[in-house]
This record gives sequence, C-alpha cells and structure tokens, in this order.
Amino acid sequence: MTPQASTRVHWPCLLAAGALMLAATVYPLVFARVDGRADHGLAMLVFWAMSAGFVRGVGFVPQHRVWRVLFSGWACLGALGLAGVALYARP
Repeated sequence: MTPQASTRVHWPCLLAAGALMLAATVYPLVFARVDGRADHGLAMLVFWAMSAGFVRGVGFVPQHRVWRVLFSGWACLGALGLAGVALYARP
C-alpha cells in the first residue's frame, strides 16, 4: 500500500461515524432497554462502528493485521449492521 493511498479521507466511513456520534449524543435512550437498564451489547456495537468509522474515515490504516481488520470500513459496516439487528431483535 502506498503512503498516499493510506492518507486519503474515506468519506462514507467518516460520515457514518459522525452520524452515529450525533445520534448517540442527541438520543442516548436508544441504548436503554424497556426496563431502563443499559443495553451494553448494542452500545458496544454502535461504538465499535463509530470508532472504526473515525479511524478509517480520517485516512488512518493500521499496519498490524488485527487492528486493520477491526478498524476497517467493512468492520464499520458490519458492526453497524449487527447493531441494527440487535436493536430490532430485542424484546
């Protein structure tokens, strides 16, 4: 991978991370269950998607394979999809 390609801004990830950040700030009750307790699994998935979106969105690509996979654009999309499933599958 060339250094120039790794420093490009990845707009879809950056916009997704920004939207998740704003949504979590404006309406934090989405992380609460019906009984008022926190839904830590949903929060973990959303924050993973947001973190991966920001890391990849600003153009940073980690060198180590594990971190590169966990903070990739595909990880952002996958975590966001799993968060959607978790949100709508909860009782």
